[in-house]
Amino acid sequence: MMPDLPSPGVLPPRSLQALDRCQKQFPLSATPFADMAALLGDGWSASALLQLLQSARQAGLLSRLGAVFAPNTVGSSTLAALAVPPERLDAVAAFVSSHAEVNHNYQRDHHFNLWFVVTASDAAAVAEVLSRIHLATALVPLNLPLLHEYHIDLGFALDGSHAQRQPQRQPDPIRPDWRQQRLLAALRGGLPLQLHPFQLLASGCGLTEQEVLQQLQDWQAQGVLRRFGAVLRHAELGYRHNAMCVWQIDDAARRAAIACQLATEPAVTLCYERPARPPHWPYQLFCMIHASDAASLQAMLDDLIRRHGLQHYPHAVLPSLKRYTQRGACYGHHA
Repeated sequence: MMPDLPSPGVLPPRSLQALDRCQKQFPLSATPFADMAALLGDGWSASALLQLLQSARQAGLLSRLGAVFAPNTVGSSTLAALAVPPERLDAVAAFVSSHAEVNHNYQRDHHFNLWFVVTASDAAAVAEVLSRIHLATALVPLNLPLLHEYHIDLGFALDGSHAQRQPQRQPDPIRPDWRQQRLLAALRGGLPLQLHPFQLLASGCGLTEQEVLQQLQDWQAQGVLRRFGAVLRHAELGYRHNAMCVWQIDDAARRAAIACQLATEPAVTLCYERPARPPHWPYQLFCMIHASDAASLQAMLDDLIRRHGLQHYPHAVLPSLKRYTQRGACYGHHA
């Protein structure tokens, strides 16, 4: 059967369910599309699934099919922000996005209006990117490295389901050898949408297919690889409004307790702690919320604030206004 993609953000239920399951159940095997089609049943074949994914990628719904690593396990990363004069914003954003190490770059409605993630092989490389941006723009980046994750990227529930979340493992960092570095670099663009994708991926980085699959399975068992599957773009799937919500909770025990509660909320897609940078940035607790419209977003936020007693703490809401960059992280390099 031919998958039907009438327009971005509008998917027939059968295709939506297949994309949804490809987020978390994609097989690490020599024939993953055939195996995934068998898992889906419902008349799916490897070729039909490949066509759905290719169409979803062309429509902008699918960012890539690939690896999502636990933060700071195979490299180093930070969230950074700039306060850019409005007339310079597009030019500065283009310069920031020109760095291969920048994998997310968004305009947000705040004095600090440009927010981006820098990911590289180590902390020194991250610092070097921030330094280059500072020198070239004469703007000082807020550097907000991750201190504690409570909920980060385990896929995006497309069917409205509210599965119970388990606490996320905090794996130890690894020091990739040259083979692993080559694999990490090859993974950045995602898996080729072909019948034997791991074979193609392996030949591109000088490894065998079995070595690649074994390494990915090992990383998954260690918790280093958080998931392997479809990485979807929320806006194109109808979740066009998102906001980064931040709170200043100076008491560490209280902050951790609230973070643990928020991490279980279906409305919260990301939840983590980062350092305050007084006097300009007093906030430590970060959450991301996605919704189909601004009113729903506000209602979800109001509900969270009320139920968790957050009205007592200083907070800010930074809606996303424009996406400049969203792509796979730059962890490795070709030898």
